Amino acid sequence: MDLFTPPDSKASAAALEVCHRYTQPWLLNHSLRSYSWATAYAADVDIAHDGELLYVATLLHDLGLTAPFDSHTLQFEEASAHVAWVFAAGAGWGPERRARLAEVIVAHLGDDVSADDDPESHLLQVAVGADVSGRGLERFSERFVADVVERFPRLGFADAFLVQAKDQAERKPHCAAAGLMRDGWADRVSANPLDQPSR
Repeated sequence: MDLFTPPDSKASAAALEVCHRYTQPWLLNHSLRSYSWATAYAADVDIAHDGELLYVATLLHDLGLTAPFDSHTLQFEEASAHVAWVFAAGAGWGPERRARLAEVIVAHLGDDVSADDDPESHLLQVAVGADVSGRGLERFSERFVADVVERFPRLGFADAFLVQAKDQAERKPHCAAAGLMRDGWADRVSANPLDQPSR
């Protein structure tokens, strides 16, 4: 199994095209690394999941941080979910699948979700946690970590992401990002082993 190969579907290809069009390289690579962490973890612990749904959710989960889709009233994950719902409608997904896509994206910044209850949300949470703050990074072999970062370099991710998170927190003090910032999350992001010289 090639953990770096996206699902072979029109929606998956379109999601990647959207990311290339609307996200800066540091954010695009974050999404691609997150998909890699998610699929590797799923394979390692045998979590059955919808690969296309996971891929599209992972690619689109941060679109609410980009200027064209930033909302001054909604939390960025909610804005991302709305954009993803519209994307899914254009891709021909039915109402239930569109709703699932939005649900997975919103859940990635919420309380921990178990794999039994919602495998795609669980995998996205694990993957984003590893990539953003290094949470659970020990699940992956040093070789695999090196391969992921070589394929999809960090490109100053931590600093660029924190600029966006701080902006969201200042403008939307009741959002999930603001709560994370108050909880010392910025320090954990800055200390992510993926961004240390040894990596």
